[in-house]
Amino acid sequence: MPSRWPSYLNLSPPEWQHRVEQALAMLAECRACPRDCGVNRLEDRYAACKTGRYALVSSYFPHFGEEDCLRGWNGSGTIFFAHCNLRCVFCQNYEISQAIKPHKAPPGHPPEAIAAMMLELQALGCHNINLVTPEHVVPQVIEALAIAVARGLRLPIVYNTSAYDSLESLRLLEGIVDIYMPDFKFWSPDLSQRYMKAADYPEHARAAIKEMHRQVGDLVLDDEGLARRGLLIRHLVMPGCLEETRAILTWIARELGPNTYVNLMDQYYPAGRVDRSTFPELNRRLSPSEFAQALHMAAELGLHRLDRRRPHPRLQMKSPWFY
Repeated sequence: MPSRWPSYLNLSPPEWQHRVEQALAMLAECRACPRDCGVNRLEDRYAACKTGRYALVSSYFPHFGEEDCLRGWNGSGTIFFAHCNLRCVFCQNYEISQAIKPHKAPPGHPPEAIAAMMLELQALGCHNINLVTPEHVVPQVIEALAIAVARGLRLPIVYNTSAYDSLESLRLLEGIVDIYMPDFKFWSPDLSQRYMKAADYPEHARAAIKEMHRQVGDLVLDDEGLARRGLLIRHLVMPGCLEETRAILTWIARELGPNTYVNLMDQYYPAGRVDRSTFPELNRRLSPSEFAQALHMAAELGLHRLDRRRPHPRLQMKSPWFY
């Protein structure tokens, strides 16, 4: 554990300035994510992620639907960024990740505005700042965090990602992010191309997750059951894709170890562009037997830190509105 927590409290003002300068330099010929589009986003141009100079926030609020170790009793302070560097056909946030047309989108939020959101979430009592879909806006996030920390932000940062991240971006986040939460989606390049338009997703996800683990290690919880630091891997079990699940869980157990905290998720439902004519194989919910098989795979591999929903005692004392 760093000498002070959150980790970013160990960074000096000159180091923050250096990180911001490095991050913004990435936007000049954009290499913020594995797409490596090379456009000058400082001039408000964009390519794959449809995001120019400023990040667009679609919403921010205390989230009570995250893992117990993140939501606690006051909620996880989520900031949902619009647009995305993937094209998941089943995206449950399709309306904000892909459907927004850049020429019709509202103007992006400058760093001062995003910093103000972080400080507002802290004032509401949230346990952390949860950055959702940040892969394409890492430079803007660092720019905003530098302002927020200087103005009194003291909450740990959760990096909530699809795992399609560049190593350059992640290394700029070292010592800033305490909790990495990647969603490892697919193992095979063929399915990654079919469902996400990114055949190179698996190789980048593996490299990114190993880098995250190098930085923060296994997930550490405090006496209240709140996440303080470490890696939490999500995997959404998809209908008909249990071999993908097996390959991903096997890799986690072998490469990262059985003490890795894993959230196997069963909440898939047809969304986004999934329908009978385009992706009929995904046009159904996950069956209970499929999810039971996924849990059995994890147990066989020795992965014993699986996320279990047990509402925090303090949360149970709140109004039912919080559920």
